Amino acid sequence: MSRHVPRTGVRRYVNVVNLGGLLIAVCATLPLVWMASASLKGPREISATPPSPLPRHPTLSNYETAFARNGIGHYFLNSVVVAGVSTVLILSLAFFAGYALARLPLRGRGAVMTALLMLSVFPPIALLVPLFLMERQAGLLNSYPGLVIPYVALNLPFAVWIMRNYLSGIPGELEEAAVVDGAGPLRTALTVILPLARPGLFTAGVFSFTATWSEFLLALTFNGSDDRRTVSVGIALFTSQYQVPYGVIFAGAMVATVPIALLVLIFRRSVVSGMTTGAVKG
Repeated sequence: MSRHVPRTGVRRYVNVVNLGGLLIAVCATLPLVWMASASLKGPREISATPPSPLPRHPTLSNYETAFARNGIGHYFLNSVVVAGVSTVLILSLAFFAGYALARLPLRGRGAVMTALLMLSVFPPIALLVPLFLMERQAGLLNSYPGLVIPYVALNLPFAVWIMRNYLSGIPGELEEAAVVDGAGPLRTALTVILPLARPGLFTAGVFSFTATWSEFLLALTFNGSDDRRTVSVGIALFTSQYQVPYGVIFAGAMVATVPIALLVLIFRRSVVSGMTTGAVKG
């Protein structure tokens, strides 16, 4: 009997953890399901009391309005450019900075890591006014670089932290073998370490892309022109003076959610691997 007690306890623990994970998944999924359902409803059905969980008369008119009248496609492309360029720059800089902090004999490494951690949680709203004045003086308002530059600066510390922790877990014998073969630090980093660092890069990339894609405050402040407006700001400005088109807003939100959902589905295993390795080695 004593042998079966631990097994029963483990089973109960596993069941409780699975139930908790299921509840979290349901709570996270229900708003998305409700948003998808509301995006297919007409104005009367959205405001009906009591509300119906599924559309009784599905329609794509909200999506047609979002693309044809509200320009969600143009905002979507702006967000793709801004978030894509920002993520590429963040990953490029974070890899080399993380490699230097993880491998090279640098003084003050602990202080640098502490500073990176502090910067990664620094509130962007505290920098809003000085950044706006600097960008206005430099002529960067209403432009792609006006968003890319602050996005890279604000999201780079966290990406460097992730890459440093992940690269610390790669065996040093691989670099020693490359040095014996005559490879320098740069060649070793690009040909030996970079292919092994893909899970860490995917993790940092997903976090960076999600942060830049959904960012609202800087995009609203630095872009007063409709030509460079991102999708998060564009959806917020769908409202008119006399009514709030909830169906169109839900349709635009569904369009904006697609890239993030695809990233999570495609790179979910790499993200989990990168996070767990960073947690163990950090």
